Amino acid sequence: MASVEECRAALAKLVANFDEISDEDRAKHVVERTVSCRVSDLDVVFYGRLSHDGLDPFTQEPPADGKEADVKLTITSDDLIALVEGELDLARALLGGRVKVDASFGDLLRLRKLL
Repeated sequence: MASVEECRAALAKLVANFDEISDEDRAKHVVERTVSCRVSDLDVVFYGRLSHDGLDPFTQEPPADGKEADVKLTITSDDLIALVEGELDLARALLGGRVKVDASFGDLLRLRKLL
């Protein structure tokens, strides 16, 4: 099991990876969404925001408005790190139940194209 700090570092790497996506692809596939990532084995939740400008850094502070995230991910700490490192395929992880996503169908399609 990975630590909270290792998960925080993995999410920071995800933010950096997202910055490498071209402006054209972001304009095509990104709509503004709030995102939560629940790391189930650590019982911790990270919150972020996706926009045309990129993916904001994740924090453990819930949004001030108190609204639920538009896109909610649930994953174990080890799978989060494997996913960000490219060692775990998102589609297989979803089909195998290792990653759970609570989002609209349209958001799922957009995320698939970006990750």
